[in-house]
Amino acid sequence: MKNLILGILEAGITAKRSCVESNLDNLIRAADMLTACLAAGGKVLIFGNGGSAADAQHLAAEFINRYQIERPPLAAIALTTDTSVLTSIGNDYHFDDIFSKQIRALGKKGDIAWGLSTSGNSPNVVKAVKAAQKIGMSTIGMTGRGGELGKCADLVFAVDSDTTARVQETHITLGHILCELVERKLYPEEFSNIIDRIHLI
Repeated sequence: MKNLILGILEAGITAKRSCVESNLDNLIRAADMLTACLAAGGKVLIFGNGGSAADAQHLAAEFINRYQIERPPLAAIALTTDTSVLTSIGNDYHFDDIFSKQIRALGKKGDIAWGLSTSGNSPNVVKAVKAAQKIGMSTIGMTGRGGELGKCADLVFAVDSDTTARVQETHITLGHILCELVERKLYPEEFSNIIDRIHLI
């Protein structure tokens, strides 16, 4: 059991390190996209299924509330939380439409659509990304080995793993990195204050 535990840990570390190291430029590009969007009064719409739905809510909360510093709330919406919207669209139309209809209702040119799919082939995520592009939104895709999402999103983060848990763990790490980069870019003075306080201690 100890070897199993350590093996799981090592697999997670390897997946994260490999993905982050191979996506340094993309992380900077994504941080620039998010910063420009939020600074201009735009919003980030985040969505996915299952564990990725939870990740979407998690990341939206980091933007709206706070990540590392005290600062104004940043506009982000998880499209996974309104059960009346999700069930009415799924019932009246199709489950594949649950995110694209919300994108069409809430998204505007200059906003960002951020889709998460461990397979990269979730039809509702892919359909939402394509709907966002028609509106003029920028799109970010987080996937496993790529799939259809990897082919259609403007900026793609693919995790080189076939294990759903490792992919999801890497996605949230990437998301946290982006949260910190955005805060640092939008509010550099607040990070300077944190460093000053640390030095005083």
